Amino acid sequence: MKVKITGTGLYLPPIIQTSEDLAPLIGKSAEWIINKSGVKERRVSQIDVDKMGAIAGKEAIGNGTLPDLIINASGVPKQTIPDTSTFYQKAMGLKGIPSFSIHCTCLSFITAFHTASSFIQSKAYKKILIISSDRGTRGRNFNEPESASLLGDGAAAIILEPTTTSDQSELIYFKMKTWPDGAHLTEVRGGGTNKHPQDTETLPSDNLFSMDGPGIYKIARKQVYRIMLQALKETKLAREDIDWIIPHQASGKAVEAYISTGGFKKEKVINIVSDFGNCVAASVPMALTKTIQSGKIKRGEKILLIGTGAGLSAACALIQY
Repeated sequence: MKVKITGTGLYLPPIIQTSEDLAPLIGKSAEWIINKSGVKERRVSQIDVDKMGAIAGKEAIGNGTLPDLIINASGVPKQTIPDTSTFYQKAMGLKGIPSFSIHCTCLSFITAFHTASSFIQSKAYKKILIISSDRGTRGRNFNEPESASLLGDGAAAIILEPTTTSDQSELIYFKMKTWPDGAHLTEVRGGGTNKHPQDTETLPSDNLFSMDGPGIYKIARKQVYRIMLQALKETKLAREDIDWIIPHQASGKAVEAYISTGGFKKEKVINIVSDFGNCVAASVPMALTKTIQSGKIKRGEKILLIGTGAGLSAACALIQY
Protein backbone atom coordinates (compact mmCIF):
# COMPACT_ATOMS: atom_id res chain seq x y z
CA MET A 1 0.00 0.00 0.00
CA LYS A 2 1.50 3.28 -1.15
CA VAL A 3 1.65 5.36 2.03
CA LYS A 4 4.23 7.71 3.49
CA ILE A 5 5.03 9.00 6.97
CA THR A 6 5.09 12.79 6.50
CA GLY A 7 5.22 13.95 10.11
CA THR A 8 6.25 12.71 13.55
CA GLY A 9 5.69 13.91 17.09
CA LEU A 10 6.94 12.85 20.51
CA TYR A 11 6.17 13.62 24.14
CA LEU A 12 8.59 12.48 26.84
CA PRO A 13 7.46 13.43 30.36
CA PRO A 14 10.19 15.46 32.10
CA ILE A 15 10.10 13.51 35.38
CA ILE A 16 12.53 10.58 35.41
CA GLN A 17 12.09 7.75 37.90
CA THR A 18 15.25 5.68 38.22
CA SER A 19 15.31 2.09 39.34
CA GLU A 20 16.89 3.35 42.56
CA ASP A 21 13.81 5.53 43.08
CA LEU A 22 11.43 2.67 42.35
CA ALA A 23 13.20 -0.01 44.41
CA PRO A 24 11.72 0.82 47.85
CA LEU A 25 8.20 1.01 46.39
CA ILE A 26 8.28 -2.62 45.24
CA GLY A 27 10.56 -4.07 47.91
CA LYS A 28 13.37 -4.96 45.53
CA SER A 29 16.86 -3.65 44.85
CA ALA A 30 17.74 -1.46 41.87
CA GLU A 31 20.05 -4.24 40.70
CA TRP A 32 17.14 -6.73 40.79
CA ILE A 33 14.96 -4.37 38.74
CA ILE A 34 17.61 -3.78 36.08
CA ASN A 35 18.52 -7.47 35.82
CA LYS A 36 14.89 -8.59 35.69
CA SER A 37 13.38 -5.94 33.43
CA GLY A 38 16.32 -4.28 31.69
CA VAL A 39 14.86 -0.89 32.68
CA LYS A 40 17.23 1.61 34.30
CA GLU A 41 14.77 4.50 34.28
CA ARG A 42 11.30 5.41 33.10
CA ARG A 43 9.29 8.62 32.67
CA VAL A 44 6.37 9.45 34.96
CA SER A 45 3.83 11.88 33.54
CA GLN A 46 2.06 14.59 35.52
CA ILE A 47 -0.45 15.16 32.72
CA ASP A 48 -3.01 12.68 31.42
CA VAL A 49 -2.93 10.68 28.19
CA ASP A 50 -5.05 13.14 26.21
CA LYS A 51 -2.71 16.06 26.86
CA MET A 52 0.36 13.87 26.26
CA GLY A 53 -1.08 12.67 22.97
CA ALA A 54 -2.12 16.18 21.94
CA ILE A 55 1.44 17.47 22.35
CA ALA A 56 2.78 14.67 20.15
CA GLY A 57 -0.07 15.12 17.67
CA LYS A 58 0.45 18.86 17.27
CA GLU A 59 4.16 18.31 16.67
CA ALA A 60 3.37 15.70 13.99
CA ILE A 61 0.97 18.09 12.23
CA GLY A 62 3.42 21.00 12.48
CA ASN A 63 2.53 23.81 10.08
CA GLY A 64 0.81 21.46 7.64
CA THR A 65 -2.87 21.09 6.85
CA LEU A 66 -5.09 19.37 9.38
CA PRO A 67 -5.71 15.61 9.16
CA ASP A 68 -9.05 14.34 7.92
CA LEU A 69 -9.00 11.45 10.43
CA ILE A 70 -7.57 10.95 13.94
CA ILE A 71 -6.91 7.42 15.20
CA ASN A 72 -6.11 6.69 18.82
CA ALA A 73 -3.78 3.69 19.00
CA SER A 74 -3.16 3.31 22.73
CA GLY A 75 -3.26 0.54 25.27
CA VAL A 76 -5.35 2.14 28.02
CA PRO A 77 -8.10 4.76 27.48
CA LYS A 78 -8.56 8.01 29.37
CA GLN A 79 -11.98 6.69 30.39
CA THR A 80 -14.41 4.05 29.17
CA ILE A 81 -16.70 6.51 27.32
CA PRO A 82 -16.24 8.64 25.24
CA ASP A 83 -13.37 7.51 23.09
CA THR A 84 -9.91 8.85 23.96
CA SER A 85 -9.45 10.21 20.44
CA THR A 86 -12.14 12.82 21.12
CA PHE A 87 -10.11 14.08 24.08
CA TYR A 88 -7.02 14.38 21.85
CA GLN A 89 -9.01 16.50 19.42
CA LYS A 90 -10.31 18.72 22.21
CA ALA A 91 -6.83 19.16 23.71
CA MET A 92 -5.47 20.14 20.27
CA GLY A 93 -8.20 22.75 19.86
CA LEU A 94 -9.72 20.99 16.83
CA LYS A 95 -13.28 20.00 15.98
CA GLY A 96 -15.25 18.21 13.31
CA ILE A 97 -12.56 15.63 12.47
CA PRO A 98 -13.73 11.99 12.64
CA SER A 99 -11.93 10.25 15.50
CA PHE A 100 -11.91 6.73 16.89
CA SER A 101 -9.67 4.05 18.43
CA ILE A 102 -7.89 0.96 17.20
CA HIS A 103 -7.33 -1.06 20.35
CA CYS A 104 -5.16 -4.13 20.52
CA THR A 105 -3.04 -3.33 23.59
CA CYS A 106 0.69 -3.13 22.83
CA LEU A 107 0.09 -3.79 19.12
CA SER A 108 -2.36 -0.90 18.71
CA PHE A 109 0.05 1.28 16.72
CA ILE A 110 1.09 -1.49 14.32
CA THR A 111 -2.53 -2.45 13.63
CA ALA A 112 -3.55 1.22 13.33
CA PHE A 113 -0.77 1.75 10.76
CA HIS A 114 -2.21 -1.08 8.68
CA THR A 115 -5.79 0.17 9.08
CA ALA A 116 -4.84 3.74 8.18
CA SER A 117 -2.91 2.50 5.15
CA SER A 118 -6.01 0.59 4.01
CA PHE A 119 -8.13 3.73 4.38
CA ILE A 120 -5.65 5.73 2.31
CA GLN A 121 -5.40 2.96 -0.29
CA SER A 122 -9.19 2.97 -0.64
CA LYS A 123 -9.15 6.80 -0.86
CA ALA A 124 -11.52 7.06 2.10
CA TYR A 125 -9.06 9.48 3.75
CA LYS A 126 -6.01 11.38 2.55
CA LYS A 127 -4.23 12.48 5.72
CA ILE A 128 -4.43 10.45 8.93
CA LEU A 129 -3.04 11.32 12.35
CA ILE A 130 -2.22 8.28 14.49
CA ILE A 131 -1.54 8.97 18.17
CA SER A 132 -0.33 6.48 20.78
CA SER A 133 -0.29 7.80 24.34
CA ASP A 134 0.07 5.59 27.38
CA ARG A 135 0.49 6.31 31.07
CA GLY A 136 1.53 2.88 32.24
CA THR A 137 2.77 4.07 35.63
CA ARG A 138 -0.83 4.82 36.66
CA GLY A 139 -1.68 1.13 36.48
CA ARG A 140 1.32 -0.35 38.28
CA ASN A 141 0.66 -2.90 40.99
CA PHE A 142 3.54 -2.53 43.42
CA ASN A 143 2.66 -5.96 44.84
CA GLU A 144 3.76 -7.42 41.47
CA PRO A 145 7.39 -6.21 41.34
CA GLU A 146 8.19 -7.67 37.92
CA SER A 147 5.38 -5.94 36.04
CA ALA A 148 5.63 -2.74 38.12
CA SER A 149 9.32 -2.40 37.25
CA LEU A 150 8.60 -2.43 33.51
CA LEU A 151 6.04 0.29 32.90
CA GLY A 152 6.67 3.89 31.84
CA ASP A 153 4.85 6.84 30.28
CA GLY A 154 5.13 8.51 26.88
CA ALA A 155 3.38 9.46 23.66
CA ALA A 156 4.18 9.52 19.96
CA ALA A 157 2.31 10.40 16.77
CA ILE A 158 2.70 10.16 13.02
CA ILE A 159 1.01 11.64 9.98
CA LEU A 160 0.29 9.15 7.19
CA GLU A 161 -0.47 10.29 3.64
CA PRO A 162 -0.54 8.79 0.12
CA THR A 163 2.81 8.29 -1.54
CA THR A 164 3.56 10.67 -4.41
CA THR A 165 4.65 9.31 -7.78
CA SER A 166 8.30 10.12 -7.06
CA ASP A 167 8.35 8.37 -3.65
CA GLN A 168 9.20 4.76 -2.81
CA SER A 169 7.47 4.82 0.59
CA GLU A 170 4.95 2.05 1.23
CA LEU A 171 3.56 -0.55 3.58
CA ILE A 172 5.10 -3.68 2.11
CA TYR A 173 3.67 -6.34 4.40
CA PHE A 174 1.43 -6.85 7.43
CA LYS A 175 0.59 -9.97 9.42
CA MET A 176 -1.18 -10.52 12.73
CA LYS A 177 -2.19 -13.64 14.65
CA THR A 178 -4.03 -14.11 17.95
CA TRP A 179 -4.05 -17.01 20.41
CA PRO A 180 -6.83 -16.45 22.98
CA ASP A 181 -5.47 -19.19 25.25
CA GLY A 182 -3.07 -16.50 26.48
CA ALA A 183 -5.82 -14.01 27.36
CA HIS A 184 -5.29 -14.30 31.11
CA LEU A 185 -1.52 -13.92 31.02
CA THR A 186 -1.68 -10.13 30.74
CA GLU A 187 -4.70 -8.33 32.20
CA VAL A 188 -6.41 -5.35 33.70
CA ARG A 189 -9.49 -7.21 34.92
CA GLY A 190 -11.46 -4.20 36.14
CA GLY A 191 -13.12 -1.30 34.37
CA GLY A 192 -15.47 -3.31 32.16
CA THR A 193 -18.43 -5.61 32.59
CA ASN A 194 -16.32 -8.49 33.93
CA LYS A 195 -15.16 -6.74 37.12
CA HIS A 196 -17.45 -3.73 37.24
CA PRO A 197 -16.64 -1.05 39.86
CA GLN A 198 -20.09 -1.55 41.42
CA ASP A 199 -19.57 -5.29 41.91
CA THR A 200 -18.90 -6.04 45.58
CA GLU A 201 -16.32 -8.70 44.68
CA THR A 202 -14.24 -6.28 42.56
CA LEU A 203 -10.92 -5.56 44.29
CA PRO A 204 -8.76 -2.44 43.90
CA SER A 205 -6.04 -4.68 42.43
CA ASP A 206 -8.42 -5.68 39.61
CA ASN A 207 -7.96 -2.17 38.21
CA LEU A 208 -4.17 -2.52 38.07
CA PHE A 209 -1.91 -4.18 35.52
CA SER A 210 -1.25 -7.88 36.10
CA MET A 211 1.14 -10.06 34.12
CA ASP A 212 2.58 -13.55 34.14
CA GLY A 213 5.99 -12.55 32.76
CA PRO A 214 7.53 -16.02 32.32
CA GLY A 215 4.30 -17.36 30.80
CA ILE A 216 4.12 -14.51 28.28
CA TYR A 217 7.80 -14.70 27.34
CA LYS A 218 7.64 -18.46 26.76
CA ILE A 219 4.81 -18.12 24.21
CA ALA A 220 5.65 -14.72 22.75
CA ARG A 221 9.27 -15.45 21.89
CA LYS A 222 8.28 -18.51 19.84
CA GLN A 223 5.33 -16.90 18.06
CA VAL A 224 7.16 -13.66 17.21
CA TYR A 225 10.01 -15.67 15.74
CA ARG A 226 7.55 -17.63 13.58
CA ILE A 227 5.76 -14.51 12.34
CA MET A 228 9.11 -12.89 11.55
CA LEU A 229 10.19 -15.92 9.50
CA GLN A 230 6.84 -15.87 7.69
CA ALA A 231 7.31 -12.19 6.82
CA LEU A 232 10.77 -12.84 5.36
CA LYS A 233 9.52 -15.86 3.40
CA GLU A 234 6.45 -14.15 1.94
CA THR A 235 8.33 -10.96 0.98
CA LYS A 236 11.33 -12.97 -0.32
CA LEU A 237 13.66 -10.79 1.76
CA ALA A 238 16.69 -11.77 3.82
CA ARG A 239 17.57 -10.36 7.24
CA GLU A 240 20.26 -8.29 5.55
CA ASP A 241 17.58 -6.54 3.45
CA ILE A 242 15.93 -5.09 6.58
CA ASP A 243 17.57 -1.83 7.65
CA TRP A 244 15.90 -1.41 11.05
CA ILE A 245 14.03 -3.60 13.53
CA ILE A 246 11.73 -1.63 15.81
CA PRO A 247 10.19 -4.04 18.32
CA HIS A 248 7.67 -3.47 21.06
CA GLN A 249 9.81 -2.52 24.05
CA ALA A 250 8.35 -5.25 26.26
CA SER A 251 11.50 -5.77 28.35
CA GLY A 252 15.25 -5.80 27.95
CA LYS A 253 15.24 -9.56 27.43
CA ALA A 254 12.43 -9.38 24.85
CA VAL A 255 14.22 -6.74 22.76
CA GLU A 256 17.54 -8.57 22.93
CA ALA A 257 15.82 -11.74 21.65
CA TYR A 258 15.68 -10.16 18.17
CA ILE A 259 19.48 -10.36 18.23
CA SER A 260 20.07 -13.67 20.02
CA THR A 261 17.14 -15.61 18.53
CA GLY A 262 16.05 -13.45 15.60
CA GLY A 263 19.52 -13.28 14.11
CA PHE A 264 19.55 -9.52 13.46
CA LYS A 265 22.64 -7.41 14.03
CA LYS A 266 22.60 -5.45 17.29
CA GLU A 267 23.05 -2.10 15.57
CA LYS A 268 19.87 -2.67 13.54
CA VAL A 269 17.61 -3.34 16.55
CA ILE A 270 16.25 -0.15 18.16
CA ASN A 271 16.34 -0.50 21.95
CA ILE A 272 14.96 2.31 24.15
CA VAL A 273 13.54 0.13 26.94
CA SER A 274 16.46 0.83 29.30
CA ASP A 275 15.75 4.59 29.26
CA PHE A 276 11.96 4.64 28.96
CA GLY A 277 10.61 1.25 30.06
CA ASN A 278 7.63 -0.48 28.50
CA CYS A 279 5.27 2.32 27.42
CA VAL A 280 2.57 -0.11 26.28
CA ALA A 281 1.25 0.75 22.78
CA ALA A 282 3.31 3.95 22.68
CA SER A 283 6.59 2.03 22.82
CA VAL A 284 6.77 1.16 19.09
CA PRO A 285 5.94 4.65 17.76
CA MET A 286 8.19 6.25 20.40
CA ALA A 287 11.12 4.13 19.20
CA LEU A 288 10.19 4.79 15.56
CA THR A 289 9.79 8.55 16.05
CA LYS A 290 12.98 8.93 18.08
CA THR A 291 14.96 7.10 15.40
CA ILE A 292 13.43 9.15 12.57
CA GLN A 293 13.96 12.44 14.39
CA SER A 294 17.58 11.53 15.16
CA GLY A 295 18.23 11.28 11.42
CA LYS A 296 19.26 7.62 11.57
CA ILE A 297 16.42 6.39 9.38
CA LYS A 298 16.76 7.49 5.75
CA ARG A 299 14.12 7.61 3.03
CA GLY A 300 13.88 4.33 1.17
CA GLU A 301 15.07 2.21 4.10
CA LYS A 302 13.06 -0.83 5.20
CA ILE A 303 11.75 -0.95 8.78
CA LEU A 304 10.20 -3.96 10.49
CA LEU A 305 7.74 -3.03 13.25
CA ILE A 306 7.08 -6.14 15.33
CA GLY A 307 5.90 -7.30 18.71
CA THR A 308 3.26 -8.92 20.88
CA GLY A 309 0.22 -7.71 22.77
CA ALA A 310 -2.14 -9.06 25.39
CA GLY A 311 -4.53 -11.53 23.91
CA LEU A 312 -2.04 -13.10 23.14
CA SER A 313 -1.35 -11.54 19.75
CA ALA A 314 1.72 -11.14 17.58
CA ALA A 315 2.02 -8.80 14.61
CA CYS A 316 4.51 -7.22 12.24
CA ALA A 317 4.44 -4.50 9.62
CA LEU A 318 7.25 -4.05 7.09
CA ILE A 319 7.41 -0.51 5.78
CA GLN A 320 9.66 1.33 3.37
CA TYR A 321 10.26 4.75 4.83
